[in-house]
Amino acid sequence: MTESVNRTILLFDIEKFGRRDDVEQAFMRRMLYSVLHETLRSAGVEPTEQRLEDRGDAVMVLISPTVPKARLLRALLTETPALLRSNNRLAAASARVRLRTVLAAGEVAVQELGGALGGAVGWDLNQAFRLLDSDALREALALGDGQSVLCVSDTVYQGIVRHGHHGVPAGEFRRITTEGKEGPLTAWLHGNRAGAALASATGREPSPAEPAPAEPAPAESSPAEPAPAERTAGRAAAGGIQFLGGAPSFGGSLVAGDQHIVSGGQVHGDVNIGTPRPDGDR
Repeated sequence: MTESVNRTILLFDIEKFGRRDDVEQAFMRRMLYSVLHETLRSAGVEPTEQRLEDRGDAVMVLISPTVPKARLLRALLTETPALLRSNNRLAAASARVRLRTVLAAGEVAVQELGGALGGAVGWDLNQAFRLLDSDALREALALGDGQSVLCVSDTVYQGIVRHGHHGVPAGEFRRITTEGKEGPLTAWLHGNRAGAALASATGREPSPAEPAPAEPAPAESSPAEPAPAERTAGRAAAGGIQFLGGAPSFGGSLVAGDQHIVSGGQVHGDVNIGTPRPDGDR
């Protein structure tokens, strides 16, 4: 067994392949490989930089780490969907191909065995296949409006996608968490419509939790209505009349003793309250 080396892992899988008859399956496999080869060609991947393994309704490609992953992503985001559309236009409805696609990266060892095809092994490779076969990716393709869906591993997202390379729009990827055999897996799903449909149908949040909307600021309360006694005191003070307890005061002059007011009576002449000033001024 050879030593593990870092590889880019590309996986294609045909949706609902087992429901087709033999003739349809043969046609769909030819279309699968046509789309794959054209995608790799547009990404500039040379034959010497790739290793293909057939998986029946799927194909695995191990790509040299010297091929830029951003270039692969651009091809997967543009070339692959365009190729599927043009090929499916000429195919019968029962033989049209819809693809689940995973792009990952990690350590892979290749062990060639006599009389057997393949032999690639590695933890990162296993996790990529867990993503390819996950319910989340299946549901995203079934609920989306395209003919393919792309999922990238967290390693590819953190190392490539989130940095906003040309032609790789980070804002169009949504985080998903799916259960694998070895535990939960975090990955990133391309396509807001597919992600939103997945969230609506399954109740799973397919994107980083958005900040909760700010609570509306409480309406400013109007100043407390003064008590009746306070309103009376305020009006009295404004007119120079103060009732502060004890004898009342008018304009600063103390009214002492008993005061008798006859309702309806008239007072003629000067009205003096308090002691007259020595100079006669009132």
